[in-house]
Amino acid sequence: MDLDETKLNSLLGTMVNELGAAANAALVLVGDKLGLYRALAGEALTSAALANKTNTHERYVREWLSAQAASGFVSYDADAETFTLSPEQAAVFADGESSVNMTGGFYSLAAVFADEPKLTQAFKTGKGVGWGEHCNCLFCGVERFFRPGYKAHLVAEWLPALDGVVAKLERGARVADVGCGHGASTLIMAKAFPNSEFVGIDFHAASIDHAREHAGGLANARFETGKAQDYRGAGFDLITMFDALHDMGDPVGAAAHALTTLKSDGTLLLIEPRAGDSLAQNLNPVGRIFYAFSTSVCVPASLNQEVGAALGAQAGEKRLAEIVRTAGFSRFRRAAETPFNMVLEARP
Repeated sequence: MDLDETKLNSLLGTMVNELGAAANAALVLVGDKLGLYRALAGEALTSAALANKTNTHERYVREWLSAQAASGFVSYDADAETFTLSPEQAAVFADGESSVNMTGGFYSLAAVFADEPKLTQAFKTGKGVGWGEHCNCLFCGVERFFRPGYKAHLVAEWLPALDGVVAKLERGARVADVGCGHGASTLIMAKAFPNSEFVGIDFHAASIDHAREHAGGLANARFETGKAQDYRGAGFDLITMFDALHDMGDPVGAAAHALTTLKSDGTLLLIEPRAGDSLAQNLNPVGRIFYAFSTSVCVPASLNQEVGAALGAQAGEKRLAEIVRTAGFSRFRRAAETPFNMVLEARP
């Protein structure tokens, strides 16, 4: 077989980057858990000084710093033999409140690798892998990955993009956050709108337990275990589903139940991964991330549930609109977007 050397070298170069990225993923977790990134933010340190500051072993820290510097995650001053984080690096790795903090995604990666044998078996059988069957680090990783974006955009941009919703929330509205997971989105809204009542709903009991434990005593927020197709309650002014509809086994049923539990002038807010309506439109770095997690988490979760629609994380606006209209909603539009999200509004 004749090989095109130019194409081969290009592919090999890509694979070298891929192996380096995969090998360093676990080291990002180490740096986050031990506070190494936070200790470097705004201060130039030698490996010995960083080890002393974080109560870690210098030889491990020295090798970790070398890997981080080679990755471009940490900045290195060769003359002073010190390491630090630039403001941009700190925003991505050290600042837990930053809207561009990315460390949560690496916790989810740990779950993907831990659960690979289950996924491989599912490829053979066609069966699903339930959300609750995954390694626990997936649930924390999902919260940590999505929460910075929710904090940055939800109250400031996404809710104001909806027709009349903010005014209702300020006066006092009833809101159901369906598929709330650990409740980050629920609590962000509850803190911003104290006159409104929020209930976070999720079928994963362990996530609801976590949400209750971390609710911070908010009087206007509570959490309940329930399925998207039959949760309790009615008369909601707003129902939200954050990065959840595409994971559901029966998304039409979920949207239909939302319609029956909304007021006649209510709103369904869907936050979904940004995607075009065809594979060709999604062959880009963002689509690559979503397709990868969709293969490992989203599609298996859906196939494990009733119907098993398996929309995937790159379903696209056209397909989502079809689902919502099939469920009985008459109005649907893209209200806003970010590089990672589509903000979709549906009305009865």
